[in-house]
Amino acid sequence: MIKIYKSNEWNAQSISQRKTPLSADVKKAAEDIVNDVKARGDKALYEYTAKFDKVSLDSLEVTDAEIEEAMNEVSPEFIRILKTAKANIERFHKMQLRDGFRIYDDGIILGQVITPLAKVGVYVPGGTASYPSTVLMDTVPAKIAGVGEIIMVTPPSKSGKVASPILAAAKIAGVDRIFKIGGAQAIGALAYSTESVPAVDKIVGPGNMFVAAAKTLVSGIVGIDMVAGPSEILVIADESASPFVVAGDLLSQAEHDRSAAAILVTTSEELAKRVSAELEVQLEALPRNEITRESIDSASAIIVVDNIDEAIEISNSIAPEHLEICLDNAMDYLPKIKNAGSIFLGHNTPEALGDYYAGTNHTLPTNSTARFYSPLSVDDFIKKSSYISYSYEALERVKDDIEYFAEAEGLSAHARSVTNRFKKGSN
Repeated sequence: MIKIYKSNEWNAQSISQRKTPLSADVKKAAEDIVNDVKARGDKALYEYTAKFDKVSLDSLEVTDAEIEEAMNEVSPEFIRILKTAKANIERFHKMQLRDGFRIYDDGIILGQVITPLAKVGVYVPGGTASYPSTVLMDTVPAKIAGVGEIIMVTPPSKSGKVASPILAAAKIAGVDRIFKIGGAQAIGALAYSTESVPAVDKIVGPGNMFVAAAKTLVSGIVGIDMVAGPSEILVIADESASPFVVAGDLLSQAEHDRSAAAILVTTSEELAKRVSAELEVQLEALPRNEITRESIDSASAIIVVDNIDEAIEISNSIAPEHLEICLDNAMDYLPKIKNAGSIFLGHNTPEALGDYYAGTNHTLPTNSTARFYSPLSVDDFIKKSSYISYSYEALERVKDDIEYFAEAEGLSAHARSVTNRFKKGSN
């Protein structure tokens, strides 16, 4: 059963302590796999797929025929929903597009150009669940940014196939190539390339601890979005909230992972007790109740506070991945929220809206990293370059300042690279 605390009883560090850093064993295993893929290419990928996914493949790449088969296997209703969700994600993320700029000032030109990444790898988890939503969330912003090619990797089933909903989402989102590989080996392939898999400029998407370790390892060889930990949700609520609804929202994240955290911060002791009871009722009916039970019992909490400002202070200290504000006047509190991945305002805004449909991105910072990371966005798929142009007269006006600055740092060649242009015969 979930634990109920008074605010002065609860340890604010417990949310981050539930997620221990990647162990040395996990890091070493990921490093060995990545290095093996780097050295042996496709041969290593086939062997690891047989070992970890329990299937021997004839080919690593998903064929057009497999994609068409998947499109025929999923229902027309699911295709419609995928297309609607894609449109919503496009509408939101197109607002993130930005242009470069140029400044003119008496012989000086300064500016910035924005260039999309050439090639991006999207990791889509397999294992205990299928995530076509991740395909949309990680691919659509990349397409909007203008990425040249999108390579998707995802573990195959024991039948050697990729789940049809994932392939359907990839087709609708516009993924260019798909490979049946997962784990650290997939990250190694995307970072270093193999005979079949091209190297990319950046890797995005969540995965298990070995994927996270591999992403950390190859960061710097390629870009990565973030290292994701188990999911988390924090709900701020008062007596106006429904215990039935709040319990359901907490469980929506608890079912993700045994280490997922579901936290309610409330001003109402009555709500706290009723949510605790309701969790027990709803949990028993969930298909993933064993996973959910461990999350609720070991990684989750209900915290009773004196007022909403105290609730917000706790929330900001936790910096949750998902934050629901289940209050009648939820929008009034938005300016006070400083740290959160995605914020859901009001009684009718469940976190699942953001996971699937509304248009905001569901690839979010976890484990209190919302203090300094942001949700995945178009910005993750662009790079910025600055440029400078000075006329002879403009440089002449500032040459002494630059020479003085360079000499102050002990870098005489820097100084001379400016003053040389004004010496007799330099032209």
